Amino acid sequence: MLIYGINPVIEALRAGRVDRLRVSARADERVRDVITLAEQLHVAITHVAPGDLDRAARGGAHQGVVAEVRDPKTVSVEDLVVQAKGAPLIVVLDQIEDPHNVGAILRTVDAAGADGVVRQSRHAARLDGAAAKASAGAVAHVKIAEVVNIARALEGLKDAGVWTVGLAGDGSKRYDEIDFTLPTALVVGAEGTGLRRLVRERCDWLVSIPMRGHVGSLNVSVAAGIALFEAVRQRARKSV
Repeated sequence: MLIYGINPVIEALRAGRVDRLRVSARADERVRDVITLAEQLHVAITHVAPGDLDRAARGGAHQGVVAEVRDPKTVSVEDLVVQAKGAPLIVVLDQIEDPHNVGAILRTVDAAGADGVVRQSRHAARLDGAAAKASAGAVAHVKIAEVVNIARALEGLKDAGVWTVGLAGDGSKRYDEIDFTLPTALVVGAEGTGLRRLVRERCDWLVSIPMRGHVGSLNVSVAAGIALFEAVRQRARKSV
């Protein structure tokens, strides 16, 4: 698996996932910092022409560095619950296939200190390339459980005592009316189609984010961020 860009590669190095590094023969200061870290970790480094990096990154903004990385360790939905630092806070992705949205959500999950992500193994964005770049390296740290069936995974979460909260434009409750201090799985669906019927039916609550302007919806990664940091706010207030 290939990732590219300064931040994604640095975080992958720190996570111990990089097997080999390719760097531009015309490395600038930031790339030299990556090289120094890789050398300290005894990672193999190859200096190549910028065009080689362009081809490896398929036109992505590689910033002079591409890394070959090992796939992240596989975890289960049960692992996310059991290994949670407190009341579990998990994000469930229902057929979100855009790598930029997936990467942005992973970045927010990491920033919010949430316990991980559940996503379907089919109809899912790859976690290399654009997704890794959009995550700013969070893909190297966020625990990800891949499942065959999202609706069934939600049933498993509910059996484990986790409340399932789906974000939907027609949700009957406001997102900030939910008690996010409880064990919670936030469920978000693809832009345009939203949550699928069976997934909606498995949610304990469907909640919406009020729109004050002219547009009727938010980008899914932005919506997920709003709800996650409402959970952070509530949990911080409870701990005081």
